[in-house]
Amino acid sequence: MQPSKSALKTVNTEVKLGPLTLRNPVITASGTYGFGEEYAPLCPVERLGGITLKGITPEPRLGNPVPRLAETPSGLLNSVGLENPGLKEFMTTYLPKVRKLPTAAIANISGFCVEDYIHMARSLRKESGLAAIEVNISCPNVKHGGMHFGTDPASAEQVIAAVKAETDLPVIAKLSPNVTSIVAMAQAAARGGADIISLINTLLGMSIDIEKQRPVLANVMGGLSGPAVRPVAVRMVWEVAQAVGIPIIGMGGILSWEDAVEFLLAGASAVSIGTGNFVNPLAPLRVIEGIEEYCLRHGVSAVSELTGLAWKEN
Repeated sequence: MQPSKSALKTVNTEVKLGPLTLRNPVITASGTYGFGEEYAPLCPVERLGGITLKGITPEPRLGNPVPRLAETPSGLLNSVGLENPGLKEFMTTYLPKVRKLPTAAIANISGFCVEDYIHMARSLRKESGLAAIEVNISCPNVKHGGMHFGTDPASAEQVIAAVKAETDLPVIAKLSPNVTSIVAMAQAAARGGADIISLINTLLGMSIDIEKQRPVLANVMGGLSGPAVRPVAVRMVWEVAQAVGIPIIGMGGILSWEDAVEFLLAGASAVSIGTGNFVNPLAPLRVIEGIEEYCLRHGVSAVSELTGLAWKEN
């Protein structure tokens, strides 16, 4: 029997995403929180459910030419181009610090062929001290004419299966929204053995400077994030949660606890904050506190009870 609203004094914030357990459902998104040290003076890491680290590739990358960031109404366009120190530098310089962080650290990996992902997965196992691997499949497969792994179900299944075979860490498939059917992509990731799905990655967009009469971004197009994409993200979480039986990390325009609760009710087991960190470095803490207060107010004894409640009640 559910406790009465007045009887509840505390809320169990722990969430289980398959083999991954987090102290609370709030994670920071890859590319917005560095390797965990950058925000330490502003936000106590130990309060977070987890941190998804800046994405890494097998070799160092300088990224795309500048300008590669542009604000839009209710959003942000980015075309950073996977700038990162590469796997070797990550393992020798950053990982020793990351493994000391008092929260779950999730690696994010990107590649341009299946072999890239295999190479990184072999290096990222439980002994590394990491909690999970998030596989960014929004990259073009250069060996197959540039078709993005994240837009072709067969390719997505292949790369997730390849990573799963090489690591003993939980595998998170990060899905692109730039597809005809997000459910088909999620089902492909599940067939490949993904333990968790995170969605959505950024939507493809662009902006033009009407005075210069040229694209704002040097790379012309970039990924749109921020509040503008949230309704799309919530819809995709809703669809995937009812079609695929593995946990979901919902993301896309979360700035407040209200936004986060919306994702949980749609079917997410946890949420990830990205652009919101740039707006307010304390946003993850405010979201954690707000979710707890919401649960107390609604007589919910555990955050996990919110997952999918919007459709489970129908």
